[in-house]
Amino acid sequence: MLRQPAYLAITIVQAVVWLPLFGSLFRRVVDVPGFGGGSYVDFLTPGVVVMSALFAAGWSGMNVIIEIDRGVTDRMLTSPVRRGALIGSRIVFQVLMTIIQSAIIMLLGWAIGARYHNGLVGPVVLLVGAALIAVIVASLSYGLALIVRREEVLIAAVNFCVLPLTFLSSAIMAKELMPDWMRIVAWFNPVDWAVTAVREAGSVDPNWLSVSLYLFGLTALAALAGKFATRAFGIYHRSL
Repeated sequence: MLRQPAYLAITIVQAVVWLPLFGSLFRRVVDVPGFGGGSYVDFLTPGVVVMSALFAAGWSGMNVIIEIDRGVTDRMLTSPVRRGALIGSRIVFQVLMTIIQSAIIMLLGWAIGARYHNGLVGPVVLLVGAALIAVIVASLSYGLALIVRREEVLIAAVNFCVLPLTFLSSAIMAKELMPDWMRIVAWFNPVDWAVTAVREAGSVDPNWLSVSLYLFGLTALAALAGKFATRAFGIYHRSL
């Protein structure tokens, strides 16, 4: 992390832009019937935390392609380290970056008016939700990078997936105000699972069963994505 301060700084600056930008653009939406009222900053901050985790993790596979091109990955394969550990260390790094980034965004949200209820439980669930999204997306990004090994293909894939996943969730807009088809898609969108879980955990009267189910679903997807990344590493190894 200390070797990549620019990476962390850029993701934080991005959130600094998103919070006031979307907060100002949609602040009156809370008055629309069906939104539910309350503060839009309270609504938006969990969404920005998850969005930031999603975007940062999506691009994490670029480092894999760079290391493949430089021969670093091939040298690592000659070491007596298991493939799972090589992938796992990358995922742990991404999770740590996400937690730091998310904590800073939460503080920024608090500074502009966001409030977190239920003591430390709400913020902790927010960090857990962001970390699970980071594990899922980073694993998929690493696995895809090991398979395609071309920067332009990975860039196209990330752009194709990240924005739709964001806007087909309740990150910046309540599901009650979405068209019916978008609301149905959001039910199957893991980004929306994370946003809904962390937003519910930070509410005044949370439904903990709902929060637990969403987090369980994210954990299951994280395990599957990690398996995919490990298998992709094996495919890369066998192709040498």
